[in-house]
Formats: sequence, C-alpha cells, structure tokens
Amino acid sequence: MIRCVLIDDERNALEMMEWLLKTYCPEVQIVAMCSNGEEGIVAIKTHKPDVIFLDIEMPHMNGFDMLERFDQLDFDVVFCTAYDQFALKAFRYSALNYLLKPVDPEDLKSTVARIEMKKNKPSKEQMDLLLQTLKQPQRGTPKRIALTTNDGLLFIPTEDIMYAEAESNYTIVMLSAGRKVIVSKSLKDIDEALSGPDFFRIHHSYLVNINQIKKYVRGDGGYVVMNNDATVSISRSKRQEFMEMFEKF
Repeated sequence: MIRCVLIDDERNALEMMEWLLKTYCPEVQIVAMCSNGEEGIVAIKTHKPDVIFLDIEMPHMNGFDMLERFDQLDFDVVFCTAYDQFALKAFRYSALNYLLKPVDPEDLKSTVARIEMKKNKPSKEQMDLLLQTLKQPQRGTPKRIALTTNDGLLFIPTEDIMYAEAESNYTIVMLSAGRKVIVSKSLKDIDEALSGPDFFRIHHSYLVNINQIKKYVRGDGGYVVMNNDATVSISRSKRQEFMEMFEKF
C-alpha cells in the first residue's frame, strides 16, 4: 500500500484527486488532505507518507516554498500543475513526476505505477535543476538534463548530447565524448523534453542535436553526418522542415 498526502488550496481539486485515486488507484491510501502548505508540512511530519500530490500555485506558500522547509525529502513528490508547455518541459528535464490539470486517469495510473516500481525520492539536484529550468527564458534549452537509467539518474549537459536513437521502449543517447547511455524512457519522452531550437526529431527513430551536425548529404534519400562521423537518415516527412530550420542559421 502506498500512503499519500494530498495538498491543494482548491477544495474541488482535492476532492477530484481523492475520487481519482480511490477509483483508479486502490493501492494508494490517502492519509491526509491539506488545503495549504502549512497544513501539508504538519501532515507530512505526522504521517510520514510515501508520496505527496502537491499543487504548485498556492497562496502564501507555493509548492516549491513548502518543499524548501524540508532538509531532506524522504517521500516522493508528484507535482500537480496547470503550467504551460514550456514549464512542463522543465519537469521532463529534471525527471520529476508531474500531472497536468485536469488530471487524466491514465496519466495518474502510470505515475503511481512508476512510484510503486522505482520508489525513488527526488534529489536536491533534481529540484535545483527544475527551478533553474523554470527561471530560464522560454526559447532557451536548459544547460542540463536528468536522464533516467536502470541505475538511477544521470545529470549531463544538454550540449553533450549528440543524438538519441529509439531502441524498443528504451532510448540510446550518444554523448559527444563517445559514451552511450541507455535511458529507460521512450524516444517520444526524450523528444518531448528536448525538442526545440537545439534538438530536432529528424526521423521516427532519431532525435539529433542540431549543433552536433557536421554535414548534410542530399543523396540516398538525405542524411546528416554528425561530429562523430555517425550518419543519421532524414525521413521524407521531416526533410522540408529540417531544411527550413537550417535556412535560419
């Protein structure tokens, strides 16, 4: 049984999350429901939950401020947010759990399953990375990303990622130093986190770092040569968009 605390200043949101958990996640036991950060701190210290579902935007003390009151996070955190797409990328960069309001039952079930399987507590480094990313200009690519591996989390500079290749339900991330990292996320997940001005889904099986491309070759259907001399094919459906991107340079 997973013991949890719900923290949200909106009563309707609390009651909806309570209903969703009881309906779709019977393995989760709600031990407290709190309407503000102060109540949440008391409930966490009293009940010592396995996980908290935490609203970010709350008056007087938001979700981040509340977490800063703890020297160490001995519980997992699922952020519940209505943030825009850029802010959601920040959660993906830091590999932290989040649910977008209104909460989708399937997303909730998947999140609970990950918590039950991994039982990882968020690290200070993850929280720092999240806050740093949220503070950056929306068009910029954050300097670092947390990659989920079988051993835990790997924090690396995004500029060191050369390309990512789909491998079943996993992703192989090739770094500029020649190291391969097997990430326990699909390429779709990596794409959602990295796609933007510096990264481009060039093929259904590949995501490339635009800054790591050395050459574009038109023949044989079109492909790019990366700085490590690896070649990556460009799909027909992506070729025009890819060329338009390079015309901006």
